[in-house]
Amino acid sequence: MKNTLGSLLLAATLLGGTGCVVRTRAAVVAEPPPPVAVVEVEEEPPPPRVVVMAPRPGFIFVEGRWARSRGRWEWVEGHYERERVGYVWAPGRWERRGRRHVWIEGSWHASAVVRDHR
Repeated sequence: MKNTLGSLLLAATLLGGTGCVVRTRAAVVAEPPPPVAVVEVEEEPPPPRVVVMAPRPGFIFVEGRWARSRGRWEWVEGHYERERVGYVWAPGRWERRGRRHVWIEGSWHASAVVRDHR
């Protein structure tokens, strides 16, 4: 405590008795987690339904998908989600892994924005 007080007095003296305040803001931006496999089945899912949605400014449409429930395929409707500045949406997908099919959830990824600084 003694050293801290002495340092503050020295800084005030060197600045000629005038205070200097620096304010800044910082934010911690966490990357969304990588996509995870949430469903693994042996039967191939039906082809996705074709749905045409009207664009909504400031939103993206997350497409619907087939989900396995109670031993059968059920369609899960899509939905709008608010855009995230600096991110792009990677849609979910079914991947074939050997004899099995694995659902990989869609997720947000940081976009590579190239800016012209001329």
